[in-house]
Amino acid sequence: MEIAEIKQMHKTLKSWKYNWTVLDRGYTDKILHLNLSTNDICEKAVPIGMKEKFIGGRGYGLKLLWDATSPTTKWNDPENEIIIASGPIAGITQYSGTGKSICVSISPQTDSVMDSNVGGFFGPFLKFSGFDAIELQGKAKEDVIIFIDGINHVVEIMAAPAEPIDSHVLAEVLTEMYASDEKDKKNIAVVSAGAAADHSLIGMLNFSFYDPKRKKVRLKQAGRGGIGTVFRDKKIKAIVAKIPGVKGNLNNVVDLQAIMERGQKFNREMRELDDKQAEMRTKGTAHLTNVMNDYDLLPVHNFKFGNHPDAFKIHGDVWKSKFTQGIPDGCWIGCNMACAKGVDDYLLRSGPYKGSTVIVDGPEYETTSSLGSIAGIFNPDFTIESNFYCDTYGICTITWGTILGFIMECYENGILNEERTGGLKLNFGNADAAMELLHQLGRGQGFGVTAGMGVRKLKELFGKNGWGDPGFLQDIGMENKGLEYSQYVSKESLAQQGGYAMTNKGPQHDEAWLIFMDMVNNQIPTFEAKAEALHYFPMFRTWFGLVGLCKLPWNDVEPENNHEQAEPAKVPEHVDNYVTIYKAVTGKDFDKHEMIRQSERVYNFQRIFNLRRGFGTRKHDAQPYRAAGPVTIEEYESRSERYDKQLMELVGFNPAGKTTSEKMAKLREYREDRYEQLLDAVYKRRGWTKNGVPKITHLKNLGMDLPELIELVTPHQED
Repeated sequence: MEIAEIKQMHKTLKSWKYNWTVLDRGYTDKILHLNLSTNDICEKAVPIGMKEKFIGGRGYGLKLLWDATSPTTKWNDPENEIIIASGPIAGITQYSGTGKSICVSISPQTDSVMDSNVGGFFGPFLKFSGFDAIELQGKAKEDVIIFIDGINHVVEIMAAPAEPIDSHVLAEVLTEMYASDEKDKKNIAVVSAGAAADHSLIGMLNFSFYDPKRKKVRLKQAGRGGIGTVFRDKKIKAIVAKIPGVKGNLNNVVDLQAIMERGQKFNREMRELDDKQAEMRTKGTAHLTNVMNDYDLLPVHNFKFGNHPDAFKIHGDVWKSKFTQGIPDGCWIGCNMACAKGVDDYLLRSGPYKGSTVIVDGPEYETTSSLGSIAGIFNPDFTIESNFYCDTYGICTITWGTILGFIMECYENGILNEERTGGLKLNFGNADAAMELLHQLGRGQGFGVTAGMGVRKLKELFGKNGWGDPGFLQDIGMENKGLEYSQYVSKESLAQQGGYAMTNKGPQHDEAWLIFMDMVNNQIPTFEAKAEALHYFPMFRTWFGLVGLCKLPWNDVEPENNHEQAEPAKVPEHVDNYVTIYKAVTGKDFDKHEMIRQSERVYNFQRIFNLRRGFGTRKHDAQPYRAAGPVTIEEYESRSERYDKQLMELVGFNPAGKTTSEKMAKLREYREDRYEQLLDAVYKRRGWTKNGVPKITHLKNLGMDLPELIELVTPHQED
């Protein structure tokens, strides 16, 4: 069907004209609210208290979701919302990494609040159209497209029965449909999900950006927690934003010159230092695959092992040879990090688009391990093709990979068999079966739909059916709070174990990545030092999500003299860049200490939001033992020299003459006790009770002693 024919089938359900507001110091102070059950559209003013305490981005998303839902709201209730917001810095083009948005919703996977960050053009385009956030509530009766016309200042809800659902096609169709010509395509942004989001709890959102060099629509993902599933449950096919263009100072900042000076300095660092430090411009984050393998951190066989002799097949140089070079691969205008790599003209070998030539966005490091080593598959073509299908079907590659690793280990242990999988031989290394499982989910058929439930529900299902020992399933099922682990082996880093399992939303590396500080460089040897790191870095990284920043430009390339600084892990010069930029955008008095306090307010609010949902206490920060140590005899014996030495030197237990099972039990006792001590230290540093609940005195110190928060935490103030 031609695009003109598809557009003719649109039926306008609601059209709403609004008064456009010029941005002032990074804000419009307006929220766009849509109720799809009633097709009501309106704007809401941002109260000054909300702006001061919640800043933007994740903060706005959490506050709006709190106000719209109750403690018993389910993910598929009409009152659940999806909020997309960026922040005051988002949209500037004079500093790298300023195009990020945060998506917030009640998660199908965790039943609590989820936040997921994403690049692409939509977040800044929403701001330039006149709104700091979009708030989506209710459920449409049929598939709809929401069009935000930032030129004529109209928002429309349209029935859209004819568009294809899969993201790579849908984004192209809608970009073509709403652009007046080729040059105008760069002014279109599309948010979509995909077919698999209809059939699973792990659906994600794709945010488009137009690549003028390639003349192609590309995608970035808000992957975590199933927000794409909520999107499709509301029968949203896509959101489209169109603006007149990006130029100059659309954020109307206070001091553009200060931002330009910092941006020029960082760009010089990128040019001069990237090839020596991280190779982000040639390999993106995929350069990490060989680094992680060298340090025994690459997840292999469902996190059993940290390296593999075949890892050279997915080495960073392999990905460099696949990626198109010499193209400014930024997912937002003006970003010189150029880490959004892509494989051009890839010929698909399977699935509904077999024989098509496509661009594949990535793979990034997380995908090279998720759709590769974790399943014992070291085939770049499998990784590239499954990366493409995960994206277009609308499922998170991190989540899917960790599910795949769990399923394969269950298959190898007899918990699953061909009868239970519908004929699929899902042993480690079986790329054909793994690809078919993915296509089943895309079609909404077979064991693929079962897999799309996620690790937590799979553990419950397999145990309930009597297929495996619940204790073993708990130990090897790499999820916490219902969210699957991202792709680093944390066994030898106690701080990273906390950085995963103590997160508010579940184990995601964007909150605290402390493995090198802890395990490799031994910079945080004591519980107090680890607790300080698990206070500072999650709060610091939270701030990126409040203001609209990408974390990669912070520390993936560092100033040449950074190692001479008192706290090199914090990259002080770059922290000062962010302080300067925030002040230059907003005109507010600000320093690195207020940066952390801004984050603490929102972080503690999210912790209490979890408490409101029935979670948010110590027991919910428990981790699967695979994250902390060897679960199986094979695991222990693969590193027996290391573990025996630790038993001698750390535990005071002589392993000589002991069985592997005896040694494993002693090591487990030690490591589980260490993790409990870590929880105590971190909770104390964060101003929380021993049960992990923010103390009233701490909330008062932060200025977050809001009545609704005090009411929730008061019954939990036991210490």
